Amino acid sequence: MSNPKGVQLPGVEITRWWWVRHAPVRIDGGKIYGRSDIACDTSDRHVFDGVARILPRNAVWYASGLQRTHQTAQAIWDAGFPAPVELIKDKSFDEQDVGEWQGRNRAEFFASLPVEIGSYWFAPADVRAPGGESFVDLFERTRDGIERASALHPGKDIIAVAHGGTIKAAIAYALGLDPWNGLLFTIDNCSVTRLDRLTSADYVGWRIPMINQQPWIADPSHAAMHQPAGPEVVRETKLA
Repeated sequence: MSNPKGVQLPGVEITRWWWVRHAPVRIDGGKIYGRSDIACDTSDRHVFDGVARILPRNAVWYASGLQRTHQTAQAIWDAGFPAPVELIKDKSFDEQDVGEWQGRNRAEFFASLPVEIGSYWFAPADVRAPGGESFVDLFERTRDGIERASALHPGKDIIAVAHGGTIKAAIAYALGLDPWNGLLFTIDNCSVTRLDRLTSADYVGWRIPMINQQPWIADPSHAAMHQPAGPEVVRETKLA
């Protein structure tokens, strides 16, 4: 299904997913916070002005069950984006449950475990945290959430404010990749990723217009807000 000019194809329905990673967390105290319901920092209005400019109006809004995604959505609305009638909260889009790893000192944790260079994550995709999930588990519930929401809102724009892990999983699913390949993507705080789901009578597939778009960094005073995981973690960085 070639469409080099990006025009609407006859008989093809396009559901556009606009993923926004939540704003950075500043109060984690150097600890892994995973799925804990910790607040984020939405004080940089310039960032949210930029995000608000590129998101579509009249979209369906989703967020995870965690307050940092709700706070990020509110910051976008406060920047002048028309607030929706409803913010649908779907726990399918929560961050990975890291079980007993949650609350551990981040630097000590990564020093104690072998990690995959370049994966930017807690552990290999199929390693399940004690009492929690693996990234594969996260991938599967994110996939299921995407399919449910796409069936409910076919042909719509869907803005989903979520987490780094969730968005990595969504990208891997859209590209038809194994879950562990999703860990190769960097997703910065407040960045926008768009994944288009194309369906017709005999076709279901995806188109990827953009990944990790940061509309505020045209201003040189605003650098990317990257909170890495894995072996690149250094002092004063954070993981979401």
